[in-house]
Amino acid sequence: MAELWFWIVVAMLAIYVVMDGFDFGAGVLHLFVAKTNEERRQVLGAIGPLWDANEVWLLASGGALVLAFPRVLAAGFSGFYLAIFLVVWTLIIRGISIEFRSHVNDPLWRAFWDAAFAGASLLLPVLFGAALGNILRGVPLTEGGTFELALFTTFRTVNPVGLLDWYTGLVGVFALVTLTAHGAVFLAWKTDAAVQARSVAAARWLWSATGVVWFGALVATVVVRPGMVDTIVRPLSLLALLAALAGYAMAIAGLVRRRYLPAFLGSTTFILSALAGTAAAVFPVMLPSTISMANDLTAWNAASSAASLGTALVWWIVGFPLALIYFACLFRLHRGTTRAAPEGQGY
Repeated sequence: MAELWFWIVVAMLAIYVVMDGFDFGAGVLHLFVAKTNEERRQVLGAIGPLWDANEVWLLASGGALVLAFPRVLAAGFSGFYLAIFLVVWTLIIRGISIEFRSHVNDPLWRAFWDAAFAGASLLLPVLFGAALGNILRGVPLTEGGTFELALFTTFRTVNPVGLLDWYTGLVGVFALVTLTAHGAVFLAWKTDAAVQARSVAAARWLWSATGVVWFGALVATVVVRPGMVDTIVRPLSLLALLAALAGYAMAIAGLVRRRYLPAFLGSTTFILSALAGTAAAVFPVMLPSTISMANDLTAWNAASSAASLGTALVWWIVGFPLALIYFACLFRLHRGTTRAAPEGQGY
């Protein structure tokens, strides 16, 4: 049962990365692909019906961790307190930037909130990527299941480690480039005219950069955690790697052929597969210790009781399909090309 819940948590986090990821990418790019107020409102209109709902997956993932792996959540929340604080405030700034920019019809007002939206959208992938880098590298987890991290120390990957070092920074850059490319493909699919043309140009460049940074991150991960050389060749990891390569090729092919929905689906496949492959490679470890492997928190030693997991599974089986149906209806309701609403209406 613990193994099943490990993959449930991974699946929900991966869905969050895909769904909110294109929002982040659109936010990073909107100052570059949209030059006028109307064009920027078109970008906001494309993500407007979706961005708030997408963040529900993050909350749902946290809820799943509370139910299934409370020790992991407790250790992570205390040890990553500074990072979580930054994420929460950045999410708040991003949300109010979207909502507030059109409240006052003034160029300076809108420029301020546009910059805040772009900055918050850029910072979030870096923070989430650095968090993933910390989980892959390990944290100074003690025998009591607690740890403390400074923002940075020596920028090396050996104790004393900090939230930021050369490796976690690289994973953060990989997350930023990948999600920005994901957002560019989404905008190419959902917009038209000048915004679409600029988004396509950005997507082609960004997907080329994604391949380079992805390879660098894979090599760096093996350097930081040599033991992953053995786990990367697990059947599920290799299958996920092949799926990620297929998704990457599908995204590139869709951009070349100007078929932007297949390109977006390829981008989605790439992200989901990359995360699934990473999870398969580290299983069963959920929070590794840089002090001693005996201190690692795993899906087995950090799980709730079998009875609790069984009861939670019943409710998950009911709720998860409902959430998928809701999002399917949301995408269908807002299908087609997005255009800016008349001034004074919407975003």
